[in-house]
Amino acid sequence: MALRPDEFYDHAVAVADSERRLPLARMTGWEISPFEPDGLRVAPLRPPVLPEPARHGEDPSDCNACRDRDEGIWFNDHWRLARIPGVGVPLVLMLYPRAHYDMADLPDELAAELGLLSTRIVRHIQALPHISRAHVYRIGDGGAHLHVWFFARPEGQAQLYGSWLVVWDDLLPEYPADVAEADAQIVADALVASHGGHRSHTSKPAA
Repeated sequence: MALRPDEFYDHAVAVADSERRLPLARMTGWEISPFEPDGLRVAPLRPPVLPEPARHGEDPSDCNACRDRDEGIWFNDHWRLARIPGVGVPLVLMLYPRAHYDMADLPDELAAELGLLSTRIVRHIQALPHISRAHVYRIGDGGAHLHVWFFARPEGQAQLYGSWLVVWDDLLPEYPADVAEADAQIVADALVASHGGHRSHTSKPAA
């Protein structure tokens, strides 16, 4: 059984300093870290807050992902793929179920399709010129509607390896939107060819 919230907090602050600041992680010393350890400090660890705040979209009637279910670059009856603008890496795509599901309550047939879709999206992103890797993330602490991120890592940028990529993305200047949009269209066309679906929405499934 996992530690209770108070037990987890007490366990963590036992190794913290008098201001509840934990030691710097090994990750900050990695050569791929965007930060130099000198002068870097960990924020004080705050006590647990219970109950946790509601995520956006817990109520489907107030869910932006549901409201935008017909926006994106690729669709089928169950899923939509959208390009996220204003990012620093070459391409960030987001996959959503068109009906209101989180990952834990996906029906089995949609869960199976998610695996296949994710593999094909990664394959098509990595087929783009000058893209070495597509990273896949599902977090879900901010929104109740399932959203899966696909980040394209630019070729040759070894400092952008691994788990720091999303931080580097936030630090880099905005990538040229016309280039990202053209690459997104290539991925969407390839997905139509490999998985079916359409380049525009064709129906509105019920939430």
